[in-house]
This record gives sequence, C-alpha cells and structure tokens, in this order.
Amino acid sequence: MRCPYCNQDDDKVIDTRAAEDGNTIRRRRQCLGCDRRYTTYERLAEFDLRVIKKNGEREPFQPEKIRSGLQKACWKRAVSEEQLSNVLLKVQQEVSARYDNEIPSDELGEIVMKFLSDVDQVAYVRFASVYREFKDVRDFVDELSPMLRRPEPNGAP
Repeated sequence: MRCPYCNQDDDKVIDTRAAEDGNTIRRRRQCLGCDRRYTTYERLAEFDLRVIKKNGEREPFQPEKIRSGLQKACWKRAVSEEQLSNVLLKVQQEVSARYDNEIPSDELGEIVMKFLSDVDQVAYVRFASVYREFKDVRDFVDELSPMLRRPEPNGAP
C-alpha cells in the first residue's frame, strides 16, 4: 500500500477491525517512511454474475432490480425497509455462495420468494403472481394451498 502523503510503499498495519456493514475490513496503517497514519478499507471484489433471462439473454446481476420488485410486492404492507434490505442481503449471500458466473432467472426468483415468504405472505403471493406469470385464479389457489396447510406461526390452527 502506498502512503498517500509521501508515496512510499512501506507501511505497517497497526489496527484491523470489521467496518459497520460487516463486509468491509478497516485497517489503520502507519507509513514507515514519514511516520504518518492513514486508514484503508478492504472490500470483497464484486462478482461478475450474469442472469440468464427466460428468452436466453444474459444481463448483469442487478440487486436494485430485485429491491424494486420487493418494494412493489410489499406496497402498503407492514414491511420495513430494514426487512427488505435483509431479504436482499440474504438473496445476495445465497446467490454468491451457490453461483459463480451465471444464474437462471427462474432460480433467482425462487431464492427471492424463499426469503420473502418468511417476511410477509401477501407480499410473497404478489411477487409470485408477477414472477410466475399467473394467468387465472387457479394459479393463486395452487400457490396458496401449501401455505394454508402450514400451521400458523403464533400457534393458532
């Protein structure tokens, strides 16, 4: 690491800690040439993941498109921005852990729905109706049937 003050390439790390976001490492360094201190941050390099669309086109993975879809599905629902951010973070973590270069859009949608169903069932059905391109009421019933068979989270029948 080059010193920003004297441009010398000789320093020592005097403190290392995780930054607030948990995905960045903050390092406090001291230049051995001029003895001044400075801070550097290390982040994981962005992965170059591509989404394979239904028509075969490939486009870069764009978390902001997922966030937009989640916001539309959660419109007028009691879902906080923090919950949406957590869903998006979990999606990104799973995608980066399971896929290196490409992910089919249908698999990406399934991952999003898996995490969204734990947050809000109505938002989940909204997202699924657009993602799976529901054609009629039967599609909604087919999607809701497994959810209705699960016990209520608060113990009610």
